[in-house]
Amino acid sequence: MELQLWPILVSLLEKLNSWMLLVMLVTFLLITDFVRKRRPRNFPPGPQLFPFVGTIVDLRQPLHLEMQKLSARYGKIFSVQFGSLTFVVVSGYQMVREALVHQAEIFADRPNIPLLQEIFRGFGLISSNGHIWRQQRKFASATLKSIAVSFEEKVQEESRYLVEAIEEEKGQPFDPHYKINSAVSNIICSITFGNRFDYHDNNFQELLHLLAETLLLIGSFWGQLYNAFPLIMRWLPGPFQKIFRHWEKLQRFVKGVIMKHKEELDQSESGDYIDCYLKEIEKFKGDTSSYFHEENLLCSTLDLFLTGTETTATAIRWALLYMAAYPHIQEKVQLEIDAVIGQCRQPTVEDKEHMPYTSAVLSEVLRMGNIVPLGVPRMSTSDTTLAGFHLPKGTTVMTSLTSIMFDKNVWETPDTFNPEHFLENGQYRRREAFLPFSAGKRACPGEQLARTELFIFFTALLQKFTFQVPAGAKLSFAFTLSLTRCPRPFQLCALPRC
Repeated sequence: MELQLWPILVSLLEKLNSWMLLVMLVTFLLITDFVRKRRPRNFPPGPQLFPFVGTIVDLRQPLHLEMQKLSARYGKIFSVQFGSLTFVVVSGYQMVREALVHQAEIFADRPNIPLLQEIFRGFGLISSNGHIWRQQRKFASATLKSIAVSFEEKVQEESRYLVEAIEEEKGQPFDPHYKINSAVSNIICSITFGNRFDYHDNNFQELLHLLAETLLLIGSFWGQLYNAFPLIMRWLPGPFQKIFRHWEKLQRFVKGVIMKHKEELDQSESGDYIDCYLKEIEKFKGDTSSYFHEENLLCSTLDLFLTGTETTATAIRWALLYMAAYPHIQEKVQLEIDAVIGQCRQPTVEDKEHMPYTSAVLSEVLRMGNIVPLGVPRMSTSDTTLAGFHLPKGTTVMTSLTSIMFDKNVWETPDTFNPEHFLENGQYRRREAFLPFSAGKRACPGEQLARTELFIFFTALLQKFTFQVPAGAKLSFAFTLSLTRCPRPFQLCALPRC
């Protein structure tokens, strides 16, 4: 019977012309795409989905602002699709807290973001999940905590180098971007590599430029396009291909450092992060359940270098920009610095407890700077319910921190730089809705160290300089989306105070 049907089928196919075959193929693909992308029952609502592309948004606008517009239409929880990716976007403090804190165990995983998966291959601290992540995070937290004893001294020492570098400008207009990035990166280098680099070191500056361009491309339109259509984009030419070329160079650099550490490793000394990790590899040698190996060491080191540089350096750049824009606020900070620290000694972490106005200014910088506007995506580890909607296992959730930082129901003047948001009767007050480094199980393990860096660098700079807008220049708060929301290149004049 089957042999009789085959000639008939061949005869029918021969009668079909190429256009009919094309129509059939397109119809089949449309039906397959519809079935694959349709929203599950009781899934959060969202805008109309179009074949193959999913949700259509204005890609000329920053994604977090487009999500704000959709939230105004669809509510605090809605869904969007970009090519192969489906996201549930959660807005508002109560809803974000419900997801990240109250359901912390459920939203403890990271989704498979194609670009990050290509780069990290599921290793390291950012993109790993399950046992790998728990093991790596526990080690990183413990190691960073042990290093914290000398961390403050490292930041103080680096702040002196940064002050000297800015003094070389002699009050003339300059772009502070790479001086600040050099200083913050050197802290990470001291922790992970065991040494710092001179700001004029060409290899070090090339490393910083590679890192900056890589992060810029990941956050760009091209990076989003790659994540939406990875199977197609990976074969096409375009600016995004630089991401992989740059990443290979960064990997080669770190591999060279690791190799040198292996040759000079002293088991009797505590050493830096790489030393500690190499000892852990040796400790678990032969344990098949251990994920302490050089691939994880490479990815974890690059994680620390990437996140540890970008977030803090971006915050400091925003801080200097706001001080130049609001000289009366800068003056109040300097008066507090003079009263508590003076001009003769360096700032310490202990000083922060006695400097409520400076603390309020830095919190306001993080609020207005909105450094990671959509947080870092999470993924549900099991079926769950959020605001009455069903979220199946594997659902990717993005938290709109923008909706919190500029919520009119939380902040008295949400669109204005106002340190009074964090002051009450002259004392610093903590705001429950203030989430600069996210929350829950995947909160940044180095958050406290980052706060120490931000405070010491900021106060050390305002202790020595008054930052002003160059004569005739127009100050702008325009931003670029890299891995973070960072200010576009700007110039300042740093006038010595003494």
